[in-house]
Amino acid sequence: MASDETSGKDLTAADSSGVEHGTAAAGTAVVARDAVANPGFPPHRPRVTDLDPRKEKQAERAVYTLFYLSIVGSVFAIAAYMIFPIVPEDPGSVRLNNLFIGIGLALALLALGIGAVHWGKALMHDEEGIDERHPVRGTDETRARAVEIFQEANTESGFGRRTLIRNSLIGALVVFPLPAVVLFRGLAPQDQDPVALLKQTMWEKGTRLALDPSGAPIKASDVTLGSSFAVIPEGLMDLEHGRLEEKAKSVVILVRMKPQDLIESPERASWSYDGIVAYSKICTHVGCPVGLYEQQTHHLLCPCHQSQFNVADEAKVIFGPAKRPLPQLPIAVDAEGYLIAQSDFLEPVGPSFWERQ
Repeated sequence: MASDETSGKDLTAADSSGVEHGTAAAGTAVVARDAVANPGFPPHRPRVTDLDPRKEKQAERAVYTLFYLSIVGSVFAIAAYMIFPIVPEDPGSVRLNNLFIGIGLALALLALGIGAVHWGKALMHDEEGIDERHPVRGTDETRARAVEIFQEANTESGFGRRTLIRNSLIGALVVFPLPAVVLFRGLAPQDQDPVALLKQTMWEKGTRLALDPSGAPIKASDVTLGSSFAVIPEGLMDLEHGRLEEKAKSVVILVRMKPQDLIESPERASWSYDGIVAYSKICTHVGCPVGLYEQQTHHLLCPCHQSQFNVADEAKVIFGPAKRPLPQLPIAVDAEGYLIAQSDFLEPVGPSFWERQ
């Protein structure tokens, strides 16, 4: 029973049996007497594997057979990658490669998933229970109980007792990532050193800077103050093979600012021309293309993961997950006034890789 703070009179909660709908006074509590009772758990129905030891053994054989089948699928995907290689300019080889690798990976995933589900439904303990919420900090008794729960889970699942299921599951999980390791190697050319390819681009001494995608060379006098645009090596668009790969490494962003706004170290003082600087357009985080330039602050933003670089200060990282500045392309002008590269980048472009020096 509660009391009114202003009048001191006792207030009694309204009874739903004596109050018509819509007539309850504001602020009174209405407690229904016909609330649905908690039905509790339904009666436990034993499974066929609980009643028949032969069915239990059959289910166990089915589970570890599926896990072994997953191993076969993973190995088949690796073998298919080697037996059906992708041949340049042959679409048929691409179809065969994707088909058989996909079959192997699908078999590995499906068998692993179906085996795990069948194990849980047919063999693991299926009694329903309630886990009451408790404070985060555990007492010694709670810790001891946690150990007991792990032991009970091991007993109920049969993980420690059913050695064939356990070992086949471990084997399937160990073998399953191997196709990914083999397939990732295929992203690089098979007959060349991928480390050397990542360290070199089309830029070399005397290569003119050209507009992307037209390929027209750029004169320094045509670059206006505050402008920024993507630039590629002259001749890139004439390549018949590997054009996209070379562009992915060579594309740069060209920016012009006031020369007095540049902060240059002594060894880089000759890398720019009259306030014009060129930096790799490939973010050093995970390789996304940067391109959002703010001419007042001279900040360059990668829209993918929000890394920001200060173009005025050698493209150093000022925010975001990138860990190193954008590589700078040394530039100059030739006798005709066109912007040219002094050399290739002096460090690998893009995100760091395992053998970056």
